[in-house]
Amino acid sequence: MGTLGDTAVVFDLDGTLVDSEPNYYEAARELLAAHGAPGFTWEDNAAYVGISTWETLGLWKERYGIAAPRAELVDELDRRYLERARVSTPVFPEMRTFVELLAAEGVPMAVASGSSRAAIEVILAGTGLDVYPRVVVSAEEVARGKPAPDVFLEAARRLGAAPADCVVIEDAAPGAAAAHAAGMRCVAVPYVPAQADAPPFATAGLLVRGGQAGFRAREAFAWIAGG
Repeated sequence: MGTLGDTAVVFDLDGTLVDSEPNYYEAARELLAAHGAPGFTWEDNAAYVGISTWETLGLWKERYGIAAPRAELVDELDRRYLERARVSTPVFPEMRTFVELLAAEGVPMAVASGSSRAAIEVILAGTGLDVYPRVVVSAEEVARGKPAPDVFLEAARRLGAAPADCVVIEDAAPGAAAAHAAGMRCVAVPYVPAQADAPPFATAGLLVRGGQAGFRAREAFAWIAGG
């Protein structure tokens, strides 16, 4: 059996720790309809899983010809999303168990997310997960969002951990690519299991092909510990 040693764990938030995608989808659907682009589907939404809010809104402005400034759209999406998130954002049960196992061993944890800082803080506080991470980093705070490694490297810097000692927990292909680019090990738990063959997931040290339905906290913990 290995040891956790200097290991630190960096979690993505949306689709990894919490099932926030349905709330984001409804908020996005409303926003796009309000700006003259109705008919946004769940399948359309899947293409943007794992991409930061800022970058997603830039893509939507181009694709749907939306005139409003991107910063205003980000604020509007956050407002619509947080109205739902405050009411209900479920934590994946095995992920909560996993966080608790790591906490019991004193493993330093961070959350590094493409969501806004405000959205991250609301979700963590509302789910009670806010007591665990020592560090929280939003893509708003770095130069580039995933698949660039910036948000993970910033999390490691704030934790005082070497990238090689960090393990990233991710649900999306851009996040797996970002972890690889950062020189970090990755546990990939695809939010959309049908996307498990996406090339970036092949770089993950542990790929849970069944997504959250196949994720087991103790198995992931043992893998990280070298067992």
